Amino acid sequence: MFNDIGALELVTIVVLAILIFGPDKLPKVIQDVTGVIRKIRAFSDSAKQDIRSELGSEFKDFEFEDLNPKNFIRKQLAENEDLKEIRSSFDLRKELNDVTDAVNGKESDEAAAPGGALAAPAPAAGPDMVKKPVAPAQEQRTRYDADAT
Repeated sequence: MFNDIGALELVTIVVLAILIFGPDKLPKVIQDVTGVIRKIRAFSDSAKQDIRSELGSEFKDFEFEDLNPKNFIRKQLAENEDLKEIRSSFDLRKELNDVTDAVNGKESDEAAAPGGALAAPAPAAGPDMVKKPVAPAQEQRTRYDADAT
Protein backbone atom coordinates (compact mmCIF):
# COMPACT_ATOMS: atom_id res chain seq x y z
CA MET A 1 0.00 0.00 0.00
CA PHE A 2 2.78 2.43 0.89
CA ASN A 3 5.45 1.16 -1.48
CA ASP A 4 6.40 4.58 -2.77
CA ILE A 5 6.91 6.29 0.61
CA GLY A 6 10.57 6.72 1.51
CA ALA A 7 12.18 6.93 4.94
CA LEU A 8 12.24 10.74 4.97
CA GLU A 9 8.52 10.97 4.15
CA LEU A 10 7.69 8.41 6.83
CA VAL A 11 9.68 10.31 9.47
CA THR A 12 7.99 13.55 8.41
CA ILE A 13 4.54 11.97 8.76
CA VAL A 14 5.38 10.59 12.21
CA VAL A 15 6.71 13.97 13.42
CA LEU A 16 3.65 15.80 12.06
CA ALA A 17 1.32 13.25 13.67
CA ILE A 18 3.03 13.70 17.04
CA LEU A 19 2.82 17.49 16.72
CA ILE A 20 -0.83 17.50 15.63
CA PHE A 21 -2.32 14.82 17.91
CA GLY A 22 0.22 14.75 20.71
CA PRO A 23 1.94 11.71 22.17
CA ASP A 24 -1.04 10.91 24.43
CA LYS A 25 -3.74 10.67 21.71
CA LEU A 26 -1.52 9.26 18.94
CA PRO A 27 -1.99 5.52 19.79
CA LYS A 28 -5.79 5.95 19.76
CA VAL A 29 -5.65 7.77 16.41
CA ILE A 30 -3.48 5.01 14.93
CA GLN A 31 -5.95 2.35 16.14
CA ASP A 32 -8.86 4.28 14.61
CA VAL A 33 -7.08 4.69 11.28
CA THR A 34 -6.11 1.01 11.08
CA GLY A 35 -9.71 0.05 11.95
CA VAL A 36 -11.03 2.20 9.11
CA ILE A 37 -8.53 0.67 6.69
CA ARG A 38 -9.58 -2.85 7.75
CA LYS A 39 -13.25 -1.98 7.22
CA ILE A 40 -12.55 -0.56 3.76
CA ARG A 41 -10.61 -3.71 2.79
CA ALA A 42 -13.38 -5.96 4.09
CA PHE A 43 -15.98 -3.93 2.16
CA SER A 44 -13.86 -4.12 -0.99
CA ASP A 45 -13.36 -7.89 -0.66
CA SER A 46 -17.07 -8.50 -0.12
CA ALA A 47 -17.93 -6.32 -3.13
CA LYS A 48 -15.49 -8.32 -5.26
CA GLN A 49 -17.04 -11.58 -4.09
CA ASP A 50 -20.54 -10.27 -4.86
CA ILE A 51 -19.49 -9.26 -8.36
CA ARG A 52 -17.86 -12.65 -9.00
CA SER A 53 -20.95 -14.50 -7.81
CA GLU A 54 -23.22 -12.32 -9.97
CA LEU A 55 -21.08 -12.85 -13.08
CA GLY A 56 -21.54 -16.60 -12.90
CA SER A 57 -19.42 -19.60 -13.69
CA GLU A 58 -18.22 -18.25 -17.07
CA PHE A 59 -16.09 -15.67 -15.26
CA LYS A 60 -14.71 -17.87 -12.47
CA ASP A 61 -11.12 -16.97 -13.40
CA PHE A 62 -11.91 -13.23 -13.61
CA GLU A 63 -9.45 -11.01 -11.74
CA PHE A 64 -10.02 -7.32 -11.17
CA GLU A 65 -6.35 -6.65 -11.86
CA ASP A 66 -7.06 -7.73 -15.46
CA LEU A 67 -9.11 -4.58 -15.92
CA ASN A 68 -5.85 -2.65 -16.04
CA PRO A 69 -5.02 -2.43 -19.78
CA LYS A 70 -1.34 -3.30 -19.26
CA ASN A 71 -2.17 -6.42 -17.28
CA PHE A 72 -4.87 -7.44 -19.78
CA ILE A 73 -2.51 -7.16 -22.76
CA ARG A 74 0.30 -8.94 -20.90
CA LYS A 75 -2.07 -11.81 -20.03
CA GLN A 76 -3.39 -12.08 -23.59
CA LEU A 77 0.13 -12.12 -25.04
CA ALA A 78 1.21 -14.82 -22.61
CA GLU A 79 -1.79 -17.10 -23.19
CA ASN A 80 -2.42 -16.81 -26.95
CA GLU A 81 -0.37 -19.40 -28.88
CA ASP A 82 -0.68 -17.57 -32.22
CA LEU A 83 0.74 -14.41 -30.72
CA LYS A 84 3.62 -16.35 -29.15
CA GLU A 85 4.49 -17.74 -32.57
CA ILE A 86 4.37 -14.31 -34.20
CA ARG A 87 6.40 -12.73 -31.41
CA SER A 88 9.08 -15.42 -31.62
CA SER A 89 9.40 -15.02 -35.41
CA PHE A 90 9.71 -11.24 -35.23
CA ASP A 91 13.08 -10.03 -34.00
CA LEU A 92 12.65 -6.35 -33.18
CA ARG A 93 16.33 -5.80 -32.34
CA LYS A 94 17.47 -7.14 -35.70
CA GLU A 95 14.93 -4.95 -37.49
CA LEU A 96 16.06 -1.87 -35.57
CA ASN A 97 19.72 -2.65 -36.25
CA ASP A 98 18.98 -3.02 -39.98
CA VAL A 99 17.18 0.33 -40.03
CA THR A 100 19.99 2.00 -38.08
CA ASP A 101 22.60 0.58 -40.43
CA ALA A 102 20.60 1.76 -43.45
CA VAL A 103 20.34 5.28 -42.02
CA ASN A 104 24.05 5.38 -41.17
CA GLY A 105 24.97 4.14 -44.65
CA LYS A 106 26.25 0.72 -43.54
CA GLU A 107 25.14 -2.47 -45.20
CA SER A 108 23.35 -5.21 -43.30
CA ASP A 109 24.89 -8.63 -42.66
CA GLU A 110 22.81 -10.15 -45.43
CA ALA A 111 24.31 -7.80 -48.02
CA ALA A 112 27.91 -8.59 -47.04
CA ALA A 113 30.20 -10.09 -49.64
CA PRO A 114 30.91 -13.84 -49.42
CA GLY A 115 34.56 -13.26 -48.54
CA GLY A 116 33.60 -11.40 -45.38
CA ALA A 117 34.33 -7.96 -46.83
CA LEU A 118 31.51 -5.55 -47.45
CA ALA A 119 30.53 -5.01 -51.05
CA ALA A 120 31.01 -1.55 -52.52
CA PRO A 121 27.86 0.55 -52.12
CA ALA A 122 25.94 1.45 -55.22
CA PRO A 123 26.26 5.11 -56.25
CA ALA A 124 23.30 7.23 -55.20
CA ALA A 125 20.97 8.30 -57.99
CA GLY A 126 20.21 11.64 -56.36
CA PRO A 127 21.06 13.76 -53.35
CA ASP A 128 21.33 11.98 -50.02
CA MET A 129 18.20 13.01 -48.11
CA VAL A 130 19.48 11.62 -44.80
CA LYS A 131 22.57 13.81 -44.57
CA LYS A 132 22.21 17.46 -43.64
CA PRO A 133 23.13 19.82 -46.48
CA VAL A 134 26.20 21.97 -45.80
CA ALA A 135 25.50 25.69 -45.94
CA PRO A 136 27.91 27.97 -47.84
CA ALA A 137 30.37 29.94 -45.69
CA GLN A 138 28.79 33.38 -46.32
CA GLU A 139 25.39 32.20 -45.07
CA GLN A 140 26.72 31.03 -41.70
CA ARG A 141 25.90 33.28 -38.78
CA THR A 142 28.53 34.81 -36.57
CA ARG A 143 28.60 33.62 -33.02
CA TYR A 144 27.18 35.78 -30.26
CA ASP A 145 29.89 37.26 -28.06
CA ALA A 146 28.60 38.24 -24.62
CA ASP A 147 31.78 40.16 -23.76
CA ALA A 148 31.50 42.39 -26.86
CA THR A 149 28.17 43.90 -25.81
